[in-house]
Amino acid sequence: MSSGSNLTRAAEDKRPDIVLRPDLQVIAQWIAEGSKVLDLGCGEGELLAWLQTNKACSGYGGEIDHNNVLVCLAKGVNVIQTNIDAGLSLFSMNQFDVVVLSQALQATHETEMVLKEMRQLGKRCIVSIPNFGHWSHIVSLAKGLMPVNKRLPYQWYDTPNHHFATTQDFERLLAKLGFSIDQHAYLAEDRDGKVFEVRRWPNLRCTLALYSFQ
Repeated sequence: MSSGSNLTRAAEDKRPDIVLRPDLQVIAQWIAEGSKVLDLGCGEGELLAWLQTNKACSGYGGEIDHNNVLVCLAKGVNVIQTNIDAGLSLFSMNQFDVVVLSQALQATHETEMVLKEMRQLGKRCIVSIPNFGHWSHIVSLAKGLMPVNKRLPYQWYDTPNHHFATTQDFERLLAKLGFSIDQHAYLAEDRDGKVFEVRRWPNLRCTLALYSFQ
């Protein structure tokens, strides 16, 4: 992935009502025209709606929240209400070109199982995770407090997240499972909130890491 202006390219779409957050912009760039996509933890279906309109993609979303499911349906996104931790057998009759899990892996209980099942369903998998190794988290921990910020907005006692990982943690897990990374991107924000790609010391400097693997 190249840095800078490429992050805004995916926002210049045929549906101005769909504004993709930065990690979804990168993911959209990584997905080829006409792909069959499974988006797990798809939220309100922004990525699938954008891909359908701009890249002639098809596929399904998987989402646990009932209200999000209704929003997906209103956007014309095929969606199934499901709990990822309960397994992905609902999708087992399909073979997808790409399986996406964006900023949701940390909320799963059965993390290894989810990654293995994703690989069984897709020729290629794309995952984005918040990076717990960011320098600001280290400073917070040094002060004796769990990090709380706009990326991790919950207190330790009410967070929906079960697992926190650094970029190196996640890369080691992928290697342990025998997955091969073919693309990655490390993103951070400047003081004005502008997203940029981190090139050096990503484990300390990036706030969000994205991986494509097979």
